[in-house]
Amino acid sequence: VMEGTLISSKPCAKENSIDLTRITLRPFNLTDLDDVMVWTTDEKVAKFCSWKPYTSKDQGIRFIEDTESKFLCCKAICLDDRAIGCMMMFSPDDKCRNKSAELGYHLGSEFWGKGIGTCAVKQIVNLAFSELSYLERLEALVDVENVGSQRVLQKAGFKMEGVLRKYLLMKGKSRDMIMFSVLSTDL
Repeated sequence: VMEGTLISSKPCAKENSIDLTRITLRPFNLTDLDDVMVWTTDEKVAKFCSWKPYTSKDQGIRFIEDTESKFLCCKAICLDDRAIGCMMMFSPDDKCRNKSAELGYHLGSEFWGKGIGTCAVKQIVNLAFSELSYLERLEALVDVENVGSQRVLQKAGFKMEGVLRKYLLMKGKSRDMIMFSVLSTDL
């Protein structure tokens, strides 16, 4: 992020032939199942995630039904109200970090590189800091090889803090992760 860059609360602009004002965040419902199955069964989407591609609609149903209890916040990333991905926040396990939340997101691979991820991240940042008054810090961990996600966060106003070497064990392999954050005072 460039110094002095602010995260805009205005609707996202048009980029790469998708009118980003059509991107919204909303709660999931069971009618989203077919759309959810598109990106949860995609190996490209699951590559940098802790989960493997879904193989049954039962997994998709469980995901939709468990979102409210599993996360601090979980919203469908929608294009014209069609769930093309998800945005979630969760609280750190460490009680000393109760003014922080971690951000995660998934987006169907057919929508990569169109500004949709950045638009959705900006929306969730605004929602997080306006609805969770105690929140001072929103952070995201990104695999060092996931360059696209790193760009999304930087364009959305997050600052790169550093590399956490061998930080996570994911799919049987130790992974280096990059820590990104945005503070309420950055807005």
